[in-house]
Amino acid sequence: MNLKERIRSFALLGEFLRNYLNINLVIESAENGHHMASLNSLIEKQHISNPWFTVENVRRALSSIAEELTEENLITWTDSYPLLRQEINPIRVAVIMAGNIPLVGFHDFLSVLISGNNLIAKVSSKDNELIRYLSNTLCSINPKFRNRIEFAEGILKDFDAVIATGSDNSSRYFDYYFGKYPNIIRKNRNSIAIIEGDETDEELESLGTDIFSYFGLGCRNVSKVYFPKDYDLLTLTRHWRKFNGIIKHEKYSNNYDFNKAVYIVNKEPFHDSGCLLLKEDRRISSPISVLYYEYYESQDAVKQQIELISEKIQCVVGKQGIPFGKAQTPHLWDYADGIDTIEFLLKKKLPGIL
Repeated sequence: MNLKERIRSFALLGEFLRNYLNINLVIESAENGHHMASLNSLIEKQHISNPWFTVENVRRALSSIAEELTEENLITWTDSYPLLRQEINPIRVAVIMAGNIPLVGFHDFLSVLISGNNLIAKVSSKDNELIRYLSNTLCSINPKFRNRIEFAEGILKDFDAVIATGSDNSSRYFDYYFGKYPNIIRKNRNSIAIIEGDETDEELESLGTDIFSYFGLGCRNVSKVYFPKDYDLLTLTRHWRKFNGIIKHEKYSNNYDFNKAVYIVNKEPFHDSGCLLLKEDRRISSPISVLYYEYYESQDAVKQQIELISEKIQCVVGKQGIPFGKAQTPHLWDYADGIDTIEFLLKKKLPGIL
C-alpha cells in the first residue's frame, strides 16, 4: 500500500464522517445507512460508560477529525516528508492512548498508519469504542489495513517503538517500562490565553469555547488567562452566557460546588460567574470548573514568564497565537507537545536505529 492509497483511504474516512455530521445528507446506499445508524447509536450511549462523553462533545471531536481528513490537507501534511513516498519495511508501533476527551488518540492512530507502519493500540477504558469504530470503518474502506491494526487487550509485546500519552504520574511508569525503546512519552500540559484588552466581542465569546469545550478536560483547553493590569473580569464573563448550561452536567456541577466550598472555607478570593470560578493564581493547571488568571504589566513581561514554563504549555491562544475558539481544532501538522510524530516514525526506519 503506497502513500497515495493511504491518503485516499483516510480522505474517504473523512468524507464518511462529514456526511454523517451533515444532517441534511440523503443517504446514497444501504451500507452507508447502516454504518451511520451504527455510529449514531454509539455516540448516544458513550455517556453511559463515560459521563464526560456527552453527545455534543463526541460530535465535536468527530467534527474536528472530519474537517482535517481531506485529500488536500493530507497531501499538504505528508508532502513535508519525502521519505513517506518510499517503500519501507514497516515497524510495529505501540500507541498507548489517553481517555480524557473523545478520540484524543486518533492523531497517533493516523500518524502510524499514514507513515506505512503497523499499529498496536492500547486504548483507554474511558474511550474504548470510538477509536475501534473508526478503525473498523477504515478497514471497510480499505481492507488492507486489517493486517496493520491490532488492539492490545493485555500486556503490550512484540513492538519496536512506543508512543504513550498520560499524566505526569503515568509518564514515570511509561519511562520505566518503555525507556529502552524509541519512544514519545507525553506528560501533563495545559493551554493558556493572553488578553490584550482590545479584543472584539466575538473573540471574547470564542474564548469561551476554548475554556468550556470538553468541560475543560483537554490539554488544549485554556485553563489560565493572562489579563492586562486593571482588566475588568465582568467584561469577559458576560460574553460566556451561552455556556451557562454546562452547570447542568452532574459531574461538572459537583466539581463546581466542591471547589467553591473549598475556596469559601479557606477564605480564598474568587469570582463566581455562575458556571465557572475565576481565581487569581500563578499556576496554570486549574481544576475542573475553575479558570486561573493573572494580571501582567507588559507584553514583554508576560512573554518572558511564559517562556519559563514553556515545557508545561500545550498552546497559547490570543492575537499573537492560536485564534480564539480554535484551540481544540488543531491541524494535522499541529503536534502534541510540539514533537513531530511523523519525523519520529521516519527516524525509526533509518538503518542502525532498530
